[in-house]
Amino acid sequence: MEIKLEIVPVSKPDDLNVIIGQAHFIKTIEDLYEALVNNVPSIKCGIAFCEASGATLIRVEGNDEELKDIAVENAKNIAAGHSFFIALKDAYPINVLNQIKMVPEVCRIFCATANCLEVIVAGTGQGRGILGVIDGHSPQGVEDAAGVKWRKDLLRKIRYKL
Repeated sequence: MEIKLEIVPVSKPDDLNVIIGQAHFIKTIEDLYEALVNNVPSIKCGIAFCEASGATLIRVEGNDEELKDIAVENAKNIAAGHSFFIALKDAYPINVLNQIKMVPEVCRIFCATANCLEVIVAGTGQGRGILGVIDGHSPQGVEDAAGVKWRKDLLRKIRYKL
């Protein structure tokens, strides 16, 4: 048996937050959508879920057509069974990540980020699966006092710390 590794770049606007994960059941798509809108009613989102058996379709939910299109495009490119791709606006992953993790069908979260992103996919004769992600860039050093100040100021500016 042979395995083929592929790096799949995620296609999205630079500031768009995405969450990529793995789940296991056809009702996942509806449950993920409910987890998002029930937690942040003003959220804009698009979700694509790749079935791994039966019709093996990409199931789609959301309340924003552009975000649904982004989710579907990336789900097609990744093409890994039982994977899901969520595109978010008007909320950050931190606002919904715990609710997504609590969806009974969710097995794992690979990333939650607005960074440039690459997905490492393995393919065999049976199908494809996500091995992991490359989220952003490698560190260039250790923060100094100016870096600490910048980080603390940013978190207060965007109201995530008092």
